[in-house]
Amino acid sequence: MFGRAHVAPFIAFMAFLMLLQFGGVLIEWKHPAAPWWRQDPAQLVYPIQVIVTGFFLIRYWTYYTFNWSLKWGFVGVVFGAVGIGFWLLPTTLYDRLGLTGETEGILRYLGVAARKEGFDPGIFQNPAAYWTSLVMRFIRAAVIVALVEEIFWRGFMMRFVMDWEGNYWKQPFGRAHWKSYLIVTGLFMVAHAPVDYAGAFVYGSLTYLLCVWSKNLGACVIMHGVANLLMGLYAMAYGKYGLW
Repeated sequence: MFGRAHVAPFIAFMAFLMLLQFGGVLIEWKHPAAPWWRQDPAQLVYPIQVIVTGFFLIRYWTYYTFNWSLKWGFVGVVFGAVGIGFWLLPTTLYDRLGLTGETEGILRYLGVAARKEGFDPGIFQNPAAYWTSLVMRFIRAAVIVALVEEIFWRGFMMRFVMDWEGNYWKQPFGRAHWKSYLIVTGLFMVAHAPVDYAGAFVYGSLTYLLCVWSKNLGACVIMHGVANLLMGLYAMAYGKYGLW
């Protein structure tokens, strides 16, 4: 049951991403006359994803051990700000260097790109629809994603890779080992788009460091939540919707 509790929300979350990736292209219609859900299917899929994934988190909440701590929560805030700073640095350099158009090769894999195309609540002219879309997007990024990913990557996967043929739940939370670092950080990277690989590697490494240092899942969740909150604010402030 513990394994299911840590994996089920992640599977539900990823199922909606797969639905959007493969089903979205069938209904997407970038035309002013198209209804909002066809102009950007994510505007429909993301809120449903939040509700369904949130249900799984609530369903299994008693199986999670966060050990919320003021001390480690503060450290998580600092790590989140530093980690997302590295993630945002390449696209910030893209602007500072005055680059235009699509970058290629190593620059793109380092994340040096405009990052303008993505989730934009500006497709709604109605203020209520705009703010509903934006608020749901921040809830998804700063709450749902932070919980789902840290419960899965740190709470489950770091244990699982250490003893997948035995009783991996006997593995202590936050145990440091090169195997868990390389596998979990590598999987965290490939779970993102190639343009985010460099940022995901640095961020994933910092999260791993926080995990083995603090032995505190709550700190990792706070780090992820703060990082995604700051990323969302940055994306909205500079129109870099491709970041989220």
